[in-house]
Amino acid sequence: MEREILKNFIEWMSEPGRKPLVVTGVRQCGKTYAIKDFGNRFFENLAYFNFEGNTALQSIFEYDFGVTRIVMELERYSKQKITDGKTLVFFDEIQACPKAITSLKYFCEDRSGLHVIAAGSLLGVVIRKSEISFPVGKVERLQMFPMSFEEFLMAIDDGRSLLEGLSNYDLRRALPEMYTIPLQNYLKLYYVVGGMPAAVASFVQENDFEKVDRILKNILLDYGDDFSKHAPPSDIPKLGLIWDSVPKQLAKDNNKFMFSHVKAGKRAADLEDALQWLFNAGLLHKLECVTNAELPLSNNANGTVFKVYMSDVGLLRVKSGIDASTILEETPLYATFKGAFTENYVMNELVKQGLHPYFWRSENKAELDFLIEIKNELMPIEVKAEEHTKAKSYGVFCKRFSPKKGFVLSQKNIAVTNDGQTETLHLPLYLCGKMFR
Repeated sequence: MEREILKNFIEWMSEPGRKPLVVTGVRQCGKTYAIKDFGNRFFENLAYFNFEGNTALQSIFEYDFGVTRIVMELERYSKQKITDGKTLVFFDEIQACPKAITSLKYFCEDRSGLHVIAAGSLLGVVIRKSEISFPVGKVERLQMFPMSFEEFLMAIDDGRSLLEGLSNYDLRRALPEMYTIPLQNYLKLYYVVGGMPAAVASFVQENDFEKVDRILKNILLDYGDDFSKHAPPSDIPKLGLIWDSVPKQLAKDNNKFMFSHVKAGKRAADLEDALQWLFNAGLLHKLECVTNAELPLSNNANGTVFKVYMSDVGLLRVKSGIDASTILEETPLYATFKGAFTENYVMNELVKQGLHPYFWRSENKAELDFLIEIKNELMPIEVKAEEHTKAKSYGVFCKRFSPKKGFVLSQKNIAVTNDGQTETLHLPLYLCGKMFR
């Protein structure tokens, strides 16, 4: 399956002064597949090394950090030649070998002509441990995510055809029905399947939602196992409580994260370290509140008022106990969760584009779903799960701060409106990934 991160790999490959590349991302989001695909397509040979449970491989890095020796022993271990400019060296599950992480500094300094990529499922957690000497400034970092809605479409023949038709489309002109109806249906399918590659591949090949559910449930079980294997022992029970509370917190009318809703009597001080572990692991995304929409937004964020979203909408569905038919047939039960699913989808699409969204709340409790800054400009985003697009809070924000441009995402077709100094682009939810392209 084609992944958008391939473009980043190609850019990195030819950069002058290139450093080793460290790819982070949640377990099973497709890191290994994407990097191997890149190596096989763009290099004469791929030297693949997986450190998980491999003491023989780990021992190569125990003696010293001499790159010449390390490469020679890697050649002997892999029974292949490692050549600058021709070989991609791929260190997988590198978190299992802290000294291999440290060695990246010496690959940068002493063998910059060699293409080296390292990846790991919990690197976001591991590199924060005090005993790990992470080579700050000597590596380039890139985060990978589950498949976006566009990547999901690319995996489906008809979806790929729709994207090709939209590639040069003027996103200020209403879409004809030959696009709107199939894209609406595919978005519902994406809410069901999500973007975990194994689930997407199973759906594309077999169209069996029971198999998709089994795959997603197993991924959730794997995440639970990671809690017990890699988290501080004191945080393990807290991680489970927080993880289980996320769907319920999202489904609330006021979906601000409440520590007291994790477990009665619990306070922020009891749980915030465990919650931060989930953020560091990439399993959850944090959306902080700003009340003063002045640039830079990071200076005005209230770290104690925030919302929490899961990294994949398919995992959210299974974690919420929602059957595929509930979404596909839009049963009354779906109405309870539709807003949460839609917000979670938009949050993930924004994060996958490298953006850092916030939400805005006024003193009078007007609340804007998302607020981002691009090139020193504020851009408000209002999200509506239905065709109803009356966006009162969006109007309040625009009247107060007069942004040049904003977006309203809903089930409705494309339209452009102007109110005061603000031009608003109304886009259907399935075009969320094209807002800033």
